[in-house]
Amino acid sequence: MLYFLKNGAGLFKKKQEDILSAAFVIAFSVALSKILGLVRLRLLASSFGDDIHLLDSLIAAQSLPDAIFEVFIFGSIALAFIPVFSQYIAHDKLDKAWELSNKMITLGLVVFLVFLLVIFVFADFIAPLLAPGVIERDPTTQSQIAKLLRIMIFAQAFFVISIFITGILQSFQRFLVPALASIFYNVGIIISIIFLVPALGIYAPAFGMILGALLHLVIQLPLALSLGYRFKPSFDFKNKDVREMFSLMWPRSLSLGLLRISDIINIRLASYALAGSITAFNYAQVLMLVPISLFAGSLAQAALPSLSIEFNAKRYEQFKKIFTQSFHQILFLIFPATAILAILRIPVVRLAFGALEFPWDITVLTGRTLIAFSIGIAAQAISLLILRGFHTIRDSKTPVVINLISVTLNIILAVIFIVVMELSVVYLAIAYAIGNIVNATLMLIFLDRKVSFNKIELMGPVLKMLFIGILTAISLYIPMKFLDQLVFDTTKTIGLILLTGVATVVGLTVYISLSWVLKVPEVVIFYNLGKRIISFSTKLTNPAPTSLEAQEPNP
Repeated sequence: MLYFLKNGAGLFKKKQEDILSAAFVIAFSVALSKILGLVRLRLLASSFGDDIHLLDSLIAAQSLPDAIFEVFIFGSIALAFIPVFSQYIAHDKLDKAWELSNKMITLGLVVFLVFLLVIFVFADFIAPLLAPGVIERDPTTQSQIAKLLRIMIFAQAFFVISIFITGILQSFQRFLVPALASIFYNVGIIISIIFLVPALGIYAPAFGMILGALLHLVIQLPLALSLGYRFKPSFDFKNKDVREMFSLMWPRSLSLGLLRISDIINIRLASYALAGSITAFNYAQVLMLVPISLFAGSLAQAALPSLSIEFNAKRYEQFKKIFTQSFHQILFLIFPATAILAILRIPVVRLAFGALEFPWDITVLTGRTLIAFSIGIAAQAISLLILRGFHTIRDSKTPVVINLISVTLNIILAVIFIVVMELSVVYLAIAYAIGNIVNATLMLIFLDRKVSFNKIELMGPVLKMLFIGILTAISLYIPMKFLDQLVFDTTKTIGLILLTGVATVVGLTVYISLSWVLKVPEVVIFYNLGKRIISFSTKLTNPAPTSLEAQEPNP
């Protein structure tokens, strides 16, 4: 503790130079952020669960600002800004790097102002497009959604600046502070829900998003300034660097736009189903995204600078090695997480959202939707890494075409399931999962055509891990049923926690043991990383073992 107090500030500034160390820093912070995110949703459920229309309205309104943010800012920055910015750092051209940053932040703020004006003027007309079914059941929700839109859009102003700062820090291989920023975003919303709901009602979390976005920026700014960054508005958008950014960004923005259109259509379709279907779909999706963000997002994000460095240096074999290792590490973590969500779906939903005011029928619907989402979790997870592989080799167009195919398939299936066959929102999740499987499969095939992976090295271990994952699911199901019926009283929270905890421990023990027996290399890699984390003396800066050959751990 004394060591941390003396050196804590230095730890925030230190580089995380190898992928697993960087990924751990990101994953740890993402885990805290996701926990707070679940707390936020539970508070919303306890505050508004008795009027499910309010929750449906909030989620529907949030879909548009989220779409604008992801399409025009977040995804484009992560996959277009970092590779270009990193090139300048690699060649010790910091002046050029800062100049590029200022141009892109200025451009981002200009784009934000355009969207701000459009939403403020047309919010009343946009609301029925987002959730027509909800408005048909309760016409008063139209004005609520419009007001929520006008409030939420202001959060994007802070995010425009903050996400570029995130890109700068990650390019310098500083992952801890950017990862912590999302924690403060959720803190802002939670504070608003706790203290402002009595006065502002459903509008409290919307104002909380503004506070959270401001905190997201404030926590990162000091480190960026210490690295030498200073903001100076620049309107030179015709610069060749900006043009290169656009050549990388527009395909990504189009690709994200397609995905977000699909999400908005899914919410629109869910609004026609049973009241609360939007909430069930959204809450199940949040749970599904936890392992994806925690494991796949962290590893893919941490791998991007290394992939860019190796490719720019024309060390193509090393590029493929890093990609293959990250591919296996993601799936090694994703398979057991998927099994836990699929088998323990109802206990997980009850623990996460099961406040007294959250209706039991919506809890069950959320659980069923979650198992449908689980079908495509692994595919969506590896898509994050594959997409970064494409952008590293400067091919942004191929993923767009593939996304167009998968999103179109998703929308067609969703319309058939909900409009034609009049099925429940569970089938929206099935359509979503099928689209992700098609997307990941096609992207991997076409990336392989570009870089020529060793097929056996890439896919052989995956089949082994998949087999172990299936056995893990079985090992989770048996104790869950036994404990639920004969041991624990799951009508009480403590019984639910014990059931979930014991079943999870049994499942993970089976997964790790079988991985060890069947010589899955990742179990040793993460074992060694765990030793470094426990010792903490390395402060996550010494390179971690990355060999694909299993080593005998010390007893």
